[in-house]
Amino acid sequence: MSVKPSLLAAVLLSVTLFAPAAPHARAQSGRGGKSPVIVQQPGAATPFSGQRALEHVKKLVGFGPRPSGSRALEQARHYIIEQLGGRGSGRLAWGTSGQIDISEDEWMADTPAGKVRMVNIVCEFSGETKETIIVAGHYDTKRFKEFDFVGANDGGSSAGALIEAARALRVSGAPRHFTYRFVFFDGEEAVCREWDECSKPGRPDNTYGSRHEVGRLKVSNQLKNVRAMILLDMVGYDRLELGRDALSTPWLVDILWQTARELGYAKQFVERAESVGDDDHVPFLRAGVPAVDLIQLGTYPHWHTPEDTLDKIALHSLKAVGDVVLASLPRVEARLRGEKVEGKAEGTRK
Repeated sequence: MSVKPSLLAAVLLSVTLFAPAAPHARAQSGRGGKSPVIVQQPGAATPFSGQRALEHVKKLVGFGPRPSGSRALEQARHYIIEQLGGRGSGRLAWGTSGQIDISEDEWMADTPAGKVRMVNIVCEFSGETKETIIVAGHYDTKRFKEFDFVGANDGGSSAGALIEAARALRVSGAPRHFTYRFVFFDGEEAVCREWDECSKPGRPDNTYGSRHEVGRLKVSNQLKNVRAMILLDMVGYDRLELGRDALSTPWLVDILWQTARELGYAKQFVERAESVGDDDHVPFLRAGVPAVDLIQLGTYPHWHTPEDTLDKIALHSLKAVGDVVLASLPRVEARLRGEKVEGKAEGTRK
């Protein structure tokens, strides 16, 4: 990096850019596609745009069903990489505070349907160190023979939100101690009809992309640098209510939910358990990486049905998730570095 401020200055800059609303601020939840209005001092909001995220979801859904190995998923991948800023493994300028490395990680996955070409998309923002926080989600959709499944929420919302989160982090221009890696997982969905229908010991028929990423990091001796992982999955429902996933790392859940309350998103980040069972965060948890899953599964009535369509998605839900994730990052960094940062945003660490 061309500029390396002191540790205290770097942390204070991050808090200024991503801090939740001041004590007198309040947020109003909207419906019908209206984003919450946050009344606060300039500079306290995140640059995440719910409208931009929604436009990305619309574009992805427009490609139709996007199961692994399909032409439609390839089109979606081209679109995602274009929105991130470029194609192939190359360096792109990122202001004066770092660089972006965008790459495609391709492999042939062994599935119950035979070999299937899968591709993870990786967008890495370099930091002062190799210590890394991963923000991820899947961009494939479940394959169904009997109907067209476009996966507006299940696959579309996570990918759209990730594209916008990467843009928002980029335009913030804040120097960072940590490296941030945005990963768009292929192959989250099972090839067979049910999640574990065709799974075998040591060979699950699901989470192909996240398991591949963990394996790649192990082989390259980079897994030791991954300090935390935040997973987005099914985050766009217009009646968004994210519960606390029971498998997720408690301190990460606490940071995100406290941030949500301070930003006025308590109705979207609710105080109840969410039973997921398995998702793309689990391979990281098994590898010893703290991880959290943001997902609305039990109370989303259109999961894996023909009704998981664009009309179920709202920009205010995408905005809530984007705001909370970005505003939580300085706290996550501080927690991982064992530092105490002054201000309301850091008062929730355990």
